[in-house]
Amino acid sequence: MNQHFSTHAASPDLRTTRLANGVTVVTEPMPGVATASLGVWVGAGSRNERADEAGLSHLIEHMAFKGTRTRSAQRIAEEIENVGGEINAATSTEGTSYTAKVLGEDAGLALDVIGDILTDSVFDAGELAREKGVILQEYAAVEDTPDDVVYDAFTEAAFPDQPVGRPILGRPETIRSFDEAGIRAYLAREYTPDRIVVAGAGAVTHEAIVEAAERHFGALPATVAPAAVPGLYGGGERRMPRKLEQANVVIGLPGLSFRDDRYYALHMFAQVLGGGLTSRLWQEVRETRGLAYEIQAFHWPFSDCGLFGIGAGTAGADLPELVDVTLAATARAARDLAEPEIARAKAQLKVSLLSALETPGGRIERNARQILAWGRVIPAGEVIDKVDAVTVADVRAAAAAMLKGAPTLAAIGPIRKLPALDKIAAALGTA
Repeated sequence: MNQHFSTHAASPDLRTTRLANGVTVVTEPMPGVATASLGVWVGAGSRNERADEAGLSHLIEHMAFKGTRTRSAQRIAEEIENVGGEINAATSTEGTSYTAKVLGEDAGLALDVIGDILTDSVFDAGELAREKGVILQEYAAVEDTPDDVVYDAFTEAAFPDQPVGRPILGRPETIRSFDEAGIRAYLAREYTPDRIVVAGAGAVTHEAIVEAAERHFGALPATVAPAAVPGLYGGGERRMPRKLEQANVVIGLPGLSFRDDRYYALHMFAQVLGGGLTSRLWQEVRETRGLAYEIQAFHWPFSDCGLFGIGAGTAGADLPELVDVTLAATARAARDLAEPEIARAKAQLKVSLLSALETPGGRIERNARQILAWGRVIPAGEVIDKVDAVTVADVRAAAAAMLKGAPTLAAIGPIRKLPALDKIAAALGTA
């Protein structure tokens, strides 16, 4: 049965196999670990949806646990929890994952359940109606949470009228419209073998995972999914005045794709600016001036674009000072950040990277995501070499280039004193 597989070893412990139809299997046994983390990653998320499908990827993730031809929703949960395991799923802009954690001896059971829910779900009309109701409640909960609303608005303003900018949850009108036919059409179009990675780590054996992957996914037709709509950063603003105790604001600029050679440099700039207790914004805004309980800078990379941002919450009366201080600190950091700050950012990135790889769950996520992005698992040492190679000049140059882009602003709450977008651009030097 295995003569059509092409298997190679990327490291002494990590092995990958590509099935005949394009599904990739990657495993990484971890000696001394008694549990197994397993999962299926699909390289399709909210940005792969058409306008009338907004939120469908997330709904499918929910519906995966609502019953197959051989398992009820209750049985799916019981089979995993009866052996002490956990099962979960998650939807992002560019992918969807279905994962389980069990004892090593139960790895086969976990993969059988995951394979079943991904290939044999029935999408019962009653379950579908109930789950749409659950997601509408989830949507309402987000709408009642200003610091969630502002980030959705921020992304939509940065990527106007584009799939990459839409909220993962979708909109009430699209959520209500979904039916079984639409779900199956989306799955046939987007859940193609070349976008599927089956991953296992911990107490696993490669041959057993390959056999399970072949059994569940080997018969999928080797079709090719359409490319996602390219993400084009636009910039803009969303102001949402509301009677709230606090104003939440996010200010952003164009980021970089994780494929861009300058990605690590811009990521370090975000770390120096607002990535920890020693960051410039935390020290200036929180510790010196007491303008916010917390403030963060972040960089969200996608496959073909990215988004840089700074987010904080403060009292309406303090909003002008918070914005002024934040903009000044950002422009100044692009000019004068120094070697000790970059050294600290590098150390923080290394700890974050290596600590994530100390668990089977961290391994399968790293391995699956990198195969989807790069077609291979990138050794941690190779990533660390790239981090170490970044210079102060690299970080300043990446930040300076970013500051030439148009800004994005999203704000909610008592925001009457928030400056105009052109003044924000001028303060950043982008005007």
